[in-house]
Amino acid sequence: MKAMILAAGLGTRMRPLTDHCPKPLLEVGGKPLIVHHLERLAAAGLTEIVINVSYRAEQIIAALGDGREHGVTIHWSREASPLETGGGILEALPMLGEAPFLLVNGDVWSDLDPGCLPPLQGADLAGLVMVDNPDHHPEGDFHLTREGRVREAPAPRWTYAGIAQIHPRLVADQPAGTFALAPLLRKAMAADRVAGYHHAGQWVDVGTPARLAELDRLLQG
Repeated sequence: MKAMILAAGLGTRMRPLTDHCPKPLLEVGGKPLIVHHLERLAAAGLTEIVINVSYRAEQIIAALGDGREHGVTIHWSREASPLETGGGILEALPMLGEAPFLLVNGDVWSDLDPGCLPPLQGADLAGLVMVDNPDHHPEGDFHLTREGRVREAPAPRWTYAGIAQIHPRLVADQPAGTFALAPLLRKAMAADRVAGYHHAGQWVDVGTPARLAELDRLLQG
């Protein structure tokens, strides 16, 4: 299985830290945030990785190169301007191929072993990793049934971890350009084509300077 790391965002919530440094290169636990992803993916045997870049793309590419230093092979998907999650995936599909792939938001951190996730089954278009609701998002995102199916309702709802298995068919018929992934996921949920997995381990949405500092303290021990 291939993996894709989303790293094309402007990092506006991280300002002023991202005024001169792209968010994936912000250091936490002694190394850039995106390197944590690369190392965890490599440890799970996912070594073919697509990374989309836009804001300060050259800095990210210069820092990571072809990925060899981290035990992976990186394929770069360059976006002249950020295409959002859905548009970024569609742009990268020629590199990802026709098989399901692992999608990782570049601004999360988790101790999840991606190798433990079961493969997509039947007609499923996605498998979302769900986590306990953090303090800053108490209402959660989606309901997870006992059978491991994701629904918009009812409560209780878990938080989407920003880690998922995605079938290329989820976005393949969309027109090229900028579009979000969430509406496509909701449409697939309504058709009962989205599985879910609850991860009870550690997870941090590294979306603000305060949460970056919190994660740094956690990793520094």
